[in-house]
Order: sequence, then structure tokens, then C-alpha cells
Amino acid sequence: MEIAIAVRWLHIVAGVMWIGLLYYFNFVQVPGLAQATGEASSGGPGPAAITKYVAPRALFWFRWAALVTWLSGAAYLEASPYGLAGAFSLGLAGEMPSAATTYIGFGAWLGTIMLFNVWGLIWPNQKKILGIKPATDAEKAKARRVAFLASRTNTLLSIPMLMFMQAGAHGLPFFG
Repeated sequence: MEIAIAVRWLHIVAGVMWIGLLYYFNFVQVPGLAQATGEASSGGPGPAAITKYVAPRALFWFRWAALVTWLSGAAYLEASPYGLAGAFSLGLAGEMPSAATTYIGFGAWLGTIMLFNVWGLIWPNQKKILGIKPATDAEKAKARRVAFLASRTNTLLSIPMLMFMQAGAHGLPFFG
């Protein structure tokens, strides 16, 4: 029982870090880089400090928080009455089919899509943007667009994901 509590807390703490950094990137860093880029042409500081020092560190915590959130969530689901298969089948394959299982399953699927976006789209493209992986200017421009769209997608998915994740335990009174 104590292990389940520890896993749940790990899931919550890592999830707060993941979503907090996601919101930081979308609401603070991206607009800040745009402003810094404009100021660089008029003698301002430019985006170099952010891209050299802040972004790589933030992306490190972002991607590992995403993985720890997903792994701890999967472990917690496996130990729960829903079961991992029950949640991912939206209650159709588990021993306890219920609305709660369906809700938590939708949240788990949204979190899984978001994890894929982090590791499969955002991080590989950010490596090109930040110069960690060599890329031409055209490749960097394409990488910026892909990373931007994946990050904005995750931002949009985060609200229903959080809603469905809590709905398993608390219900969704505004749905029924």
C-alpha cells in the first residue's frame, strides 16, 4: 500500500513538472524568443542566452518528467482496480468495466499521445533547432514548425487529459 502511495505521489510531482514546463514553453519561452529575436536586430540581447542555457536544461527536465509521469502512471494503473489493460481498453478488457475506467483510460491515452509527441516529435526537432544535432537552415525551419505544432497539440490535449485523469476518482458531473 505504501508503494502505491509513493508511485501516485511520483506521478503527481512528475506530472506537475511536465505540464508546468509545457506551459512555460508555450506561454513564456516561445513568445519571449520571438521578442528577443526582434530586439536582436535593433541591438537588443537576442535569443542566444535562452537557446544556449535555458532551453536545453528545461527540455531535459521536460522530457524526463514526461517519461516518469507516464511510467509511474502505468505502474499506478496496473496496481489499481482498473488495471493497465482495463484502462487502455477503456474498460472493455478489464475486470472492472465502469465509467471511471473509461475516463481514466481516455486520460491515459491522451497522456500516451502527449508522451509520443515529446519523445518522437518535440525532442528530435529541438535537437536540430538548438544545434545539438547538425541541420541545415531548411531543416531547422521545418523542425521549428514540427516542434511548435507538437507542443501546441500537447498544450491543447493537456486540459482534457487532466480532466479525464481526475474523473476516474471524482466523476464528471458536467457530462451526465
